[in-house]
Amino acid sequence: MSNSTGERTSIPVAITIMDREYTVGCEPSEKDDLLEAAATLDRKMREIRGANRMAAVDRVMILAALNCVSEMQALQRQQQGRDAEIARLLTSLNDKLDAHSLQGDLGV
Repeated sequence: MSNSTGERTSIPVAITIMDREYTVGCEPSEKDDLLEAAATLDRKMREIRGANRMAAVDRVMILAALNCVSEMQALQRQQQGRDAEIARLLTSLNDKLDAHSLQGDLGV
């Protein structure tokens, strides 16, 4: 959403992570994604903290962030592998089409 000057409109969204409430600004269209991300982060942080209620929140937050980044990097590597495979297959198909077209041009 843009205002009259063409700038994007940010709305305040309340999220709760580890029983602490934070207000974060985001685009109205991004609100659901932000809430889902906050719930996922809260769940991951609670898993890391486990039964150790004395674990420092900042330590738990760093470990959760590292886990999330590690998972994201693994997904990016998987996607790069898929992209490379698709490129290889497309090249192979194009080569076959070119060869078939060439045979047709030669009357073979």
